[in-house]
Amino acid sequence: MRLSSIVTISATFVLAAALSLVAARFSVTVIEETTHTAVNHRLEDRGIQWATVDTNGLQIFLAGTAPSEAQRFKALSTAGTVVDAARIIDQMLVAEQAEIEPPRFSIEILRNDSGVSLIGLTPEDTDRAELVAEIAAVTQDEEITDFLETADYPVPETWGAALDYAVAMLERLPRAKISVDAERVGITAMADSAADKRSLETDLAREAPSGVRLALDISAPRPVITPFTLRFLIEDGKARFDACSADSAAALEKILTAAGKAGLRRKAECVIGLGVPSPKWGDAAAQAITALAELGAGSVTFSDADISLVAARGTPQDTFDDVVGRLENALPEVFALHAVLPEPPDESEPDKSEFVATLSPEGLVQIRGRLASEDSRDTVASLAKARFSSDAVHTTARVAEGLPGGWSRRVLTGIEALALLSNGAVTVTPDEFKVVGNTGRKEASADISALLSNKLGKAAQFSIDVTYQEDLDPVASKPTPQECEARIAEVQADRKINFEPGSSNVNPSGAKILDEIAEILKECGEIRMEIGGHTDSQGREVMNQRLSQARARAVLNELRMRRVLTSSFTAKGYGESQPIADNESEEGREANRRIEFKLVRPEKIAQNGDGEADGPSEDTAEQEAAAETEEGATNEQN
Repeated sequence: MRLSSIVTISATFVLAAALSLVAARFSVTVIEETTHTAVNHRLEDRGIQWATVDTNGLQIFLAGTAPSEAQRFKALSTAGTVVDAARIIDQMLVAEQAEIEPPRFSIEILRNDSGVSLIGLTPEDTDRAELVAEIAAVTQDEEITDFLETADYPVPETWGAALDYAVAMLERLPRAKISVDAERVGITAMADSAADKRSLETDLAREAPSGVRLALDISAPRPVITPFTLRFLIEDGKARFDACSADSAAALEKILTAAGKAGLRRKAECVIGLGVPSPKWGDAAAQAITALAELGAGSVTFSDADISLVAARGTPQDTFDDVVGRLENALPEVFALHAVLPEPPDESEPDKSEFVATLSPEGLVQIRGRLASEDSRDTVASLAKARFSSDAVHTTARVAEGLPGGWSRRVLTGIEALALLSNGAVTVTPDEFKVVGNTGRKEASADISALLSNKLGKAAQFSIDVTYQEDLDPVASKPTPQECEARIAEVQADRKINFEPGSSNVNPSGAKILDEIAEILKECGEIRMEIGGHTDSQGREVMNQRLSQARARAVLNELRMRRVLTSSFTAKGYGESQPIADNESEEGREANRRIEFKLVRPEKIAQNGDGEADGPSEDTAEQEAAAETEEGATNEQN
């Protein structure tokens, strides 16, 4: 074969190969672009915007940072619906996930006659054995059922304070449910009476730790109201209740609605109780209040089923008759209406008969005015001394003739009404019975109204102007634990409790300071407080600690002798470990020798090996103090 033929054939093959290669490259490019576009569109349709697509021949590369492992798998699955999964190369990353949120730690503490049950989830660091032991101590070893579970997560900051508070309060709640979490303590319990309910709510709120919300649901049995009383007045255009009772929430709503329409603008203290004479009490009360509003002024008083409506002097007779007639026809059965339109006063011969009893803020009672007989005067004096005290009563009342009928009964009722006040006065005249004063009991006005309605009769006219003052309320006026701590610190601001050198005996000047502190603590009631003893650094450290413990115990015993409730107090000696001044100078050492009173906040207290929280026992402290005295030469300055 000639050379030219060989060249021609070879060139033909080369040209064909080149053309095939070009065609193949073109086909691959078309496939890559088509696949890239199809996968991109499918990902976008599925909302996967974070993924990027690249191609290399028949291979599909998926890249980008997936928000989660589930999203990464979704991107792979979506691309697999366009091309064979074997052609997909996964180059995607997954974003770092935030730490798993810890569970909500909480405990339900249920206490009843069967014992105590614990249900919930606590941090693993919570010492369950110690918790059960603390609950057993405050519940006097009642049976405790532990259904608690634990989880290994960080302990919330206020968890310990909330739990300690719940355990401490359990001592006062023989039947209760206490729900505890790090930020909130909820207490559901039953009190024996309305007064106990108020006292318990106040005490629980006063001792709640800072940073923890307190939710209280304290209920009390409905009181038995005898007689069932309601008194509503409109005077000088202003409406008010002197007493308000209802048998149900629905009845109370009816009464308050009618009072609001009659002009009542301030909050009414109404009691829901037992002893109602008729299930229609709410209807009858609302109708009577509405009738009084039509008259424009006067009073309406309910004493069980007896209703006394007294119009204001000067009310037109026809208006009075119309209103009273409609009310009589509308009242439910059982209720009896006694309506009075007072006659204008006869000023031709004014009656100057008067009896006045006054109670001062210091508790002194002054009785003056007119009485019907010597026997009546003796009875009034005896009743006053029984209600107050023999030394507090002073009388200048005189016997007079011509007093109205029932005068002695009115006077004795006045003494009883005065006894329901903290201070004030009762004025009795033939046409008027007036009680004015201040009280520390919110229910005093209602009690006085019930008393007067029961004692003076249906047609009696009386007025009550009694003001509740919080500072007279023995519960509400009690200082907070923080205020008690501050007041004790103020007593010691420029003075200090001193001891005889090297001993735990309080010297006379220290005793006077303890007298003042004892009076403050008596006002504070039961609070958790630590009495801390401190020394300077002279002498051996161990002996200083023992001396400080003995001195703290001595202060605790001194308070007990002054009749201070110290069951919630602890005495702890710190020795020289917590100086507040430089021990190199006499002034500094003097400042370091001190007794401190500090509130025990709800936080874990480290216990010693014997399970005790406040150092040596009283006997041990005395023995150690005796040993200290023997080595007194080294500690004469402490």
